[in-house]
Formats: sequence, structure tokens, C-alpha cells
Amino acid sequence: MSERLTGRTGRRPGVSGAREAILEAARGAFTERGYERATIRVVAASAGVDPALVHHYFGNKRQLFVAAMSLPVNPAQIIEGLVAANETDTLGERTLRTMLTVWDDEVRRAPLVAMIRAAMSDDHAATMIKEFMTAEILAQLVRAAGSDRPDLRTTLLASQILGLMIVRYVLRLEPLASADIDTVVETVVPNFQRCLTGDL
Repeated sequence: MSERLTGRTGRRPGVSGAREAILEAARGAFTERGYERATIRVVAASAGVDPALVHHYFGNKRQLFVAAMSLPVNPAQIIEGLVAANETDTLGERTLRTMLTVWDDEVRRAPLVAMIRAAMSDDHAATMIKEFMTAEILAQLVRAAGSDRPDLRTTLLASQILGLMIVRYVLRLEPLASADIDTVVETVVPNFQRCLTGDL
């Protein structure tokens, strides 16, 4: 029996496993197509459901990505909270401190580390992470800062964040791997803030 929806509500009454089917389809779509090309319609078609059902369960593509990749928090929502303060002079420090607080929790960082490991050996995974990070996270920071050369700043910030994650949590190089958050922030934030708002 077909599992496709015929109604306009986006619901699939009496059919179990719809949410899991959507998540499985989303993981495949994000990995194979990247974040930008994995649309809600593509995921819905792969799962055999109406796009309205995807919206019903997950709201939007960003939330679907977070659920499909088993991310412990929605990084884009965290960034939204940081930029809402409208204090660009401290945006770099507050961003780094927040990220490190999340990453230092072994359980919460596990999915992120897994994604980075995959990206280091798989072009599809690398595209997925690159597109999500630039579109949903770093672009928000750069827009909030209102500085010139936003594309360059976005890539420079990506190098700072990914470099820090790889060295501290994947390669675990000492003494950075075991340094406390205050030390890491104090050391890294000047260059991070310069990439965000300083002269390039």
C-alpha cells in the first residue's frame, strides 16, 4: 500500500514510522546532495510522504538537519541568540565561549566530531557541513557584524572554528586539548574577532 499522502494536511494517519522514514531520507539527501540542494521536497519524495508532513514533524530544513544529524543543539538558534544582543565588539568572545561550552561536553560533541571525521574523508559530507555552517551559522555572525568583505570573513571564521574543533577534539593535540575554556578563549578570540570585525 502506498504511504504517500493524499490529503492536504500533511498528516499520515494510521501509518507508523513516518518520522523515522523522513529522518533516514534526510540523512541520505544531506549527505549525497549537500545542505543547499537537499530541499524539503527532495526529502519528502525520498521518504514517500507529502512535504507538509516533513514540516509538521520538523518545521523547516534547518531543524530537519539538526534532527537527522543527531545534533544535541541547534547551532543556528544559538547564533541567533548571540547576535540578538547587538554587541558586535564582544560577539567573537561570546560565540567562542558558547561553542566551547557545548563542545566540551563529550556527549553533545560526539555527533559533531563524527561529522567532521566523515568530512575529512568524504567529499559529500564535506559539502554538507560546509554549506550548513556557512549558510546557517557563520553568515548570521557576519551579517550581524556588518563588516565589509563578508564572503572572505565567512571562510576565515570557518577556518578558525573547524581548525579549533579538529585540533582540540579530533586530533586532541596537547596542551590545547586539555586547556580550560578561559585559556582557549583568551588565546583564540583576538584573531577570531579580527576575522569578524577587524581590518583584513
